[in-house]
Amino acid sequence: MFSIGLTQALDEAHTWVVPAGGTLPGEVGAEIAALDAKPGEVVVLPRPLRRPSRVLLAGVEDGDEAAWRTTGAAIVRALQDDEHAQIVIPPGISEDAVRGLAEGLWLAGYRYRDAPKPRRSGPLEINTADPSRYVDVLARAHATAAAAWLARDLTNTPASVKNPAWFADQVVAEAATRPGVTVTVLAGDQLERFGGLRAVGAGSVSPPRFVELSWTPPGVASPRHVVLVGKGITFDTGGISIKPRDAMKLMKKDMGGAAAVIAATLAAADLRLPVRITALTPLAENAISGSAFRPGDVITHYDGSTSENTNSDAEGRIVLADALAYAAERLQPDLVLNLATLTGANAVALGKRTAALYSPDDDLATALAAAGDAAGERMWRLPLPGDYVEYLRSDIADRISAPQGPGSVMAALFLRDFFGDTTWAHLDMSAPSWAEAPDAELTKGATGWGARFLIRYLSSLP
Repeated sequence: MFSIGLTQALDEAHTWVVPAGGTLPGEVGAEIAALDAKPGEVVVLPRPLRRPSRVLLAGVEDGDEAAWRTTGAAIVRALQDDEHAQIVIPPGISEDAVRGLAEGLWLAGYRYRDAPKPRRSGPLEINTADPSRYVDVLARAHATAAAAWLARDLTNTPASVKNPAWFADQVVAEAATRPGVTVTVLAGDQLERFGGLRAVGAGSVSPPRFVELSWTPPGVASPRHVVLVGKGITFDTGGISIKPRDAMKLMKKDMGGAAAVIAATLAAADLRLPVRITALTPLAENAISGSAFRPGDVITHYDGSTSENTNSDAEGRIVLADALAYAAERLQPDLVLNLATLTGANAVALGKRTAALYSPDDDLATALAAAGDAAGERMWRLPLPGDYVEYLRSDIADRISAPQGPGSVMAALFLRDFFGDTTWAHLDMSAPSWAEAPDAELTKGATGWGARFLIRYLSSLP
């Protein structure tokens, strides 16, 4: 990631950026007084024979964190990659506003690590009369943006590279750099009880993996234990229930939930959050071959219950069932949060920027939605109707995997069986995991959805 620092004095940087309400000394201040920038807009004043050589006036709407995040995104898009720029913020700006500004700069400045064009190299500095006031919020913004960058990188990586073993190796490498973080990778015979994961991965030449990444805060007596579960289908052809061509084009993103929970757990370690976190990622490639699982197969999950597969393109819930059952039996969590690019019905119901939230716990649902609003990752709570459960009935197993009915809701009801007695929430985040074009702090491609709100929520826990 490129650097953003705090500075107390203006120097002769290439560019000064002035959000609305900020002031500049002398003739530069007089020059920008005549400029006007609408909210989210950046107006450029060229000064080719003087220093700074450019002054940018950035419009800010109502001054809340979200507005400053949008402003930061607009600013970084108006800068050249190698520009040294100083951003002159108004006196007395809140810590939340600075966090939003910094997150917008970093998030909109993202570029995929293997893209032909190199990442930004020019330094950015936030100019303030009291730099020490904003050190902590800048650190939190950096950890949040770094997590989103990692989740985006993992999701943007082509499936020709990103198989289950590769993903597991990335987690191991990231964990090795952080004290207090441990990782376990299960493969082969170690997956004997993971009937769903083995079934979904059976059609691929790249065998499945199960990754358990843990952060345990040192010196914290009996910390709350949160388990994060993320769907990790590294590519989804739909299996024997094959997808149409257009529906298959973006299926390298079908591990977006796994990317988000891994990135958030690593960020929690970077921030030294006083909460114990375990991230579980069932990793498989849903491919087509003579060994692929079939509609009509009965699958035995980690908890011993059975599911009749009725659609091999509804594979995400099959692998998640094993991970959730594993968490309930082995980890004794206080809370389980499940993130998955699970259904196309998410976009039908809520559009491209909003995830579907399911939880039987009102307080938890409210807290998660608030964290999402603060982080810029929206979610909307949908119901878990008891009278829909009859659609899951099977004549030969405990349930069927893909019943008729509202797709996102039915997937959530299927997963509900596997959470055990703990407090839980499930987020269907298929739609907001990908952006077709730049939009505020989002860049085209993977959004890293989930990492930012998870960090907000985990940071709020006592």
